[in-house]
Amino acid sequence: MGGDDARLRAVVSLAQTMAAAHTPRGCWRAAALGACEALGGSFAALSVWERGPGRLRVLVNAGERAEGEEEFPDEEVYPVHRFPEITEFLHERWAGGGEPDAWVETAAGPEAGEGGAHGYGPGYCHQRVAALRRRGRGCCVVAPIVLHGRAWGELYVARPVGAPVFGRADADFATVLAAVVAAGLAQTERLEEVRKLAFTDPLTGLANRRAVDMRLDEALERHRADGAVVSLVVCDLNGLKRVNDTHGHAVGDRLLERFGSVLSRCGAILPGALAARLGGDEFCLLAVGPGADEVVAVATELCERAAGLELGNGVACGMASTGDPIGPGVSARRLFRLADAAQYRAKAARSDRPVVAGRDGEVIRLADSPPRPPHDRRRLRGSHPET
Repeated sequence: MGGDDARLRAVVSLAQTMAAAHTPRGCWRAAALGACEALGGSFAALSVWERGPGRLRVLVNAGERAEGEEEFPDEEVYPVHRFPEITEFLHERWAGGGEPDAWVETAAGPEAGEGGAHGYGPGYCHQRVAALRRRGRGCCVVAPIVLHGRAWGELYVARPVGAPVFGRADADFATVLAAVVAAGLAQTERLEEVRKLAFTDPLTGLANRRAVDMRLDEALERHRADGAVVSLVVCDLNGLKRVNDTHGHAVGDRLLERFGSVLSRCGAILPGALAARLGGDEFCLLAVGPGADEVVAVATELCERAAGLELGNGVACGMASTGDPIGPGVSARRLFRLADAAQYRAKAARSDRPVVAGRDGEVIRLADSPPRPPHDRRRLRGSHPET
């Protein structure tokens, strides 16, 4: 009875730990470590089955890792054809009405002439057995993970050489743990979707104002800590109202999407830059690290590319950077106002290049920033300007 109680507590602990994870990686790690502890293993891995390329990709390695095993590997993948038991357990048996039960492998492998547990032919030694031997492990239990009614991947837990070999009861318990892991993965997927909706502009797929505000606060913390240059480019897409009035809002939306793609492509030149739609026809690019001149060059290219958009009329672009003489003690609000004011001057001058706050020896203060016209502030609340 004590063993049953311990396993019940392990299941509850696994579920709670996965639920408390805030990121997919945290969820994967919690799943692997929780299952490893529950089954008395020394190592565990969580892998996803990528059907398109036909491979098993390792998401996390947890516990006592062997040489060359990374916790979150970038490219640890195994072609499915090298693991015929995946096809058997996730296709043939399950599709035929069976359950996707866990199974046990040992470093000893099947005896010669027996054909092994899966009947792959005399003397067959498949890749899992070879991997156990190569990494100094004595046995493993493999549990398929089923998510949304489909085979998603697998949970793998191993013990070292000399430890008790997993038995049928352990395999049955691993099947239960895999179901708990699947529930945790489903919850993480839902949370990620909610986060995506909360921080993504639905029309362009770019980040939204909420995401920019969060990233800008973090960027300025880094600027205060180590002097990293923070640059903000604010853009106003010219001519959107004319396009909406002449061709309809569907065409206007396509223009917004196209400019969003141009902004994203230009932003990719700057490592880690965030491209966003603030609302209406206003967009921005936030860069942390690259020098101000690098960001100006990208903003210039953005203006040139925007000028070539069909039906559009270019973009008014303003920029403010801590790498320029804009005064000390820069806050998120002040950087936004300086960039916005520079953008307003670019629009007023019909400039085809970005206007940069603080350039040419000018230190721009908040008092120098002309107020945004009322119609521009209202415009941020909707997808289409009405004036």
